[in-house]
Amino acid sequence: MTPIYNYINRRTFLSNTGLSFGSAALLSQLVQAQEGVSTYPGLSGLPHHKPKIKRVVFLCMAGGPSHLETFDFKPQLNKLNGQPMPDSFTNGQPIAQLQGQKLKVQGHLTRFQKHGKSGQFISDYMPYHAKMADDISVIRSMVTEQINHDPAHTFMNTGTAISGRPSMGSWINYGLGSESSDLPGFVVLTSVGGRNPQPIASRQWGSGFLPSEFQGVEFNSSGDPVHYVSNPAGVDRNHQNALIRTIRRLDSQRNKLVDNPEIATRISAYEMAFRMQASVPELTDLSSESQKTLDMYGAKPGDGSFASNCLLARRLLEKGTRFVQLYHRGWDHHGDLDKYMKICCGLTDKPTFALLTDLKQRGLLEDTLVVWGGEFGRTPMFQGKGGAGRDHHIKGFSMWMAGGGIKPGLSHGETDELGYNAVKDVVHVRDFHATLLHLLGINHHRFSKKFQGLDMRLTGVEPAKVIKEILA
Repeated sequence: MTPIYNYINRRTFLSNTGLSFGSAALLSQLVQAQEGVSTYPGLSGLPHHKPKIKRVVFLCMAGGPSHLETFDFKPQLNKLNGQPMPDSFTNGQPIAQLQGQKLKVQGHLTRFQKHGKSGQFISDYMPYHAKMADDISVIRSMVTEQINHDPAHTFMNTGTAISGRPSMGSWINYGLGSESSDLPGFVVLTSVGGRNPQPIASRQWGSGFLPSEFQGVEFNSSGDPVHYVSNPAGVDRNHQNALIRTIRRLDSQRNKLVDNPEIATRISAYEMAFRMQASVPELTDLSSESQKTLDMYGAKPGDGSFASNCLLARRLLEKGTRFVQLYHRGWDHHGDLDKYMKICCGLTDKPTFALLTDLKQRGLLEDTLVVWGGEFGRTPMFQGKGGAGRDHHIKGFSMWMAGGGIKPGLSHGETDELGYNAVKDVVHVRDFHATLLHLLGINHHRFSKKFQGLDMRLTGVEPAKVIKEILA
């Protein structure tokens, strides 16, 4: 048995040198990292079938964009503008802030026109979306189960309103592994602009009960791209290497004693952090991009905008990141809807078009899935003391997909004549998840992780189906 004073000496040494066990794990892996480390290969037996895509970028319009000012044109809404909302639509239905109030119909606040050979209806708020009408497949019959922002985001990201479950990006990287050895397989970028930007909790990209190496890594819009990746002042690689041999021996001894699988996960995370010290500054340096490309996106390096994040997303996808999620916070339009739709669309419309165009030009779109949408939609009823607004709505809203495996220029599903209820080809959030996994070559029925005695899945235990009608 190892004498107790060995433990004390080791703990004292680590404490006095300012190193936690996590730091020891990092340092013990630096030599291996410099020599090159293989990427996590994914689970044995996956993919279940030939995948259509390799990677996903989810453009999340946080706050809930109005489907009635973007993609879902309802002439009857304009005809009934200002009149009482028919009780047959709203009786017994969940309404976030309008419950118990006198409800009146709010017509469209802008024109809709048909665009492209496909004749897709797209609002005048989104002139750049109009240019890609023949590239996107709009789902106009989405439904979800949570009517407030945070639980609705949780449901969209994890398939359940219960906090602490793995996000879809974590599930995908756990199942399929990473294609990059020096960047995370799951990266999150955020931007702000619009009305009442709701906070986004980091657990929205958490790994839940999966190993923590699969959680999303948030990149910052200013300063260091990733917190705590840069070396402290006065510490360089030579200083780190001077400690490696001693710390490595101590770390090895500790591993033999505790045999804790989470230690391997932590080592992997620190190992990735070390490699990111070199890869991330190069990734986020946009000086190699032409002025033409910067202008196409409307990006200004370092401004933290959705435009710059879209350009960074393309660079991440190029370098092997499997799942990139962009949140633009500002779509919670309870009032002054016209004003804030112009702001939000002004910040996101052109960069979205640029991203899709850029991916297509580089041959990446054919095996990349691009998703656009929020956590829910908005009501056909008026809200707002000033300019017209709309409340949260979960019974029918719009999202779109484009890229590998998706039929371009398609409109799928319908809401009723006022855009309240999804009535044709209804698509639940779980159906969206099942389709996402299917495109990646995963059968959602067969993709699970044992947790607390249950076989847990992204799509849960409720019925979920692949949206075959939108598949190419």
